[in-house]
Amino acid sequence: MDNYVLSKELEEAVLVAEITERPLLLKGEPGTGKTLLAEYIANKKSYPIFKWHVKSTSLAKDGLYFYDAVSRLNDSRFSSENEKNKVNNIENYIKLSPMGLAFECEKKSILLIDEIDKADIEFPNDLLLELDQMEFVITETGRLVKAKHRPLTIITSNNEKELPDAFLRRCIFHYIDFPDFGLMNDIVKSHLPKIDSSLLEDALKTFFKLRRMDDLKKKPSTSELLDWIKILVHQGASLKPMEKIPYIGTLIKNEDDLFDYSSSLHVPSK
Repeated sequence: MDNYVLSKELEEAVLVAEITERPLLLKGEPGTGKTLLAEYIANKKSYPIFKWHVKSTSLAKDGLYFYDAVSRLNDSRFSSENEKNKVNNIENYIKLSPMGLAFECEKKSILLIDEIDKADIEFPNDLLLELDQMEFVITETGRLVKAKHRPLTIITSNNEKELPDAFLRRCIFHYIDFPDFGLMNDIVKSHLPKIDSSLLEDALKTFFKLRRMDDLKKKPSTSELLDWIKILVHQGASLKPMEKIPYIGTLIKNEDDLFDYSSSLHVPSK
């Protein structure tokens, strides 16, 4: 993750979250590096990282712990007499989830709550107590799990749903703008330091021209640009003599976009 490039504004937002010990809520279009930021910080600071990838069916409790009742039932039916003590102790079937693991970590850690807006609208509010007090109770045993060190919590959202005001008040907010030409140039060079400068310039001009098309339903992201440039480098392709964008399926992922625009896209002159 050494090739992750931070803007000054994003670096400032991380610093504010660290000082205030508030969760850092990141928004921005897909492909702007929201999720990768957590991995970058964890790698840079040598922090353990605990990732909670939220789904549409996720409940707040899912990120705290899991009671494996099925395993306990199976053990009670098939275990020998010598193994019954395990079954009688319900703690043996409590498995901490990402937030619980971050709380019990012996050192400062990173907690990533990824794509929080995928879940039900009440999901963020259900986490308010845990995010504020950094503790929760395991209902089945009554055990209190309290954070030994407050983790740096990074929460990402793709704006699929509006987040509750009560939740937003507890967060440091940062919107990651899509990289401009100069920053994108730095990002590509961090991944491909030996890339030919002429090829890179032509590729970026083509990429940003594509993104400027008003009717494009799905604009290509940074990760798609990197994939496309890697293909160009691998194939030794040159953009200048070609009328159409080569390997267009790497950039355009919608059949209507491909049908309407691929035949009319020309590589700009340098």
